[in-house]
Amino acid sequence: MGIIKASRLIFDYIRRDEEDRIEEVNRAIDDMSVDIKKGDFVAILGHNGSGKSTFAKQVNGILLPTEGTVWISDMDTSDTSHIWDIRKTAGMVFQNPDNQIIGNIVEEDVGFGPENLGVPTEEIWKRVDESLEAVGMTAYRMKSPNKLSGGQKQRVAIAGVMAMRPQCIVLDEPTAMLDPNGRKDVIRTVRELNKREGITVLLITHYMEEVVHADRVIVMDDGKIVMDGTPRQIFSRVEELKSYRLDVPQVTELAYELKKAGVDLPDGILTRKELMENLLPLFGRRYGEREEAEHVD
Repeated sequence: MGIIKASRLIFDYIRRDEEDRIEEVNRAIDDMSVDIKKGDFVAILGHNGSGKSTFAKQVNGILLPTEGTVWISDMDTSDTSHIWDIRKTAGMVFQNPDNQIIGNIVEEDVGFGPENLGVPTEEIWKRVDESLEAVGMTAYRMKSPNKLSGGQKQRVAIAGVMAMRPQCIVLDEPTAMLDPNGRKDVIRTVRELNKREGITVLLITHYMEEVVHADRVIVMDDGKIVMDGTPRQIFSRVEELKSYRLDVPQVTELAYELKKAGVDLPDGILTRKELMENLLPLFGRRYGEREEAEHVD
């Protein structure tokens, strides 16, 4: 079993009236089964209402299954005796860092989590140092979070989760409120933590460029998993993704349109470098063919 596993997971949002009678039931996750290996970087894509954020909250025990089971490191999230161990194992980073930052200065905020866990003071400061260094925010440790940019705040939020020594970090659309530079900054930080620290990453996003370097991409629609594979496998299926109201990375879209126009390109090109490496030989070959034809004439 992986670090995160769901079996036949169903979750319903239930609205009740003042007398506690059920008025409406909306199924957000519908018979979902998934197994995520320790150390993997897994991205979950889906349009609004697809169930991806609801699943993120299941992983951290914020929401509990209506039916089925979710395990985090072999702990059943429905077992209330394990809830704090589950939340220590799977740290959560939300969309708006202002909802997660409470300290007056950066280092206080990063130390808040381990302090609540009863970690000794000396160990807390060691973790604060290591976590700030890991996200590149050591120089800002004595700053007020209010003086930071959105991307810097999000890195502080990630450091706060890191200081609790989680095995897994769940990021629920962490770059949705950031500008392009802030988004790149946060995703670069998360990738480094995954590679250097071996931390399992579950990234919920609707920005296609953020998942190009993931180990695995899961696409959700209407509460179900509809696609599951490597980024190249997923982004090779452009029309299918569009049928789920999703885009593809811009460079993948360009390569796809060029291929439709007759250019000999492989499916699933993910980066500009890869596109250029495939285009340059074609231009060179065509230039050589033209020169040869002119020489014959």
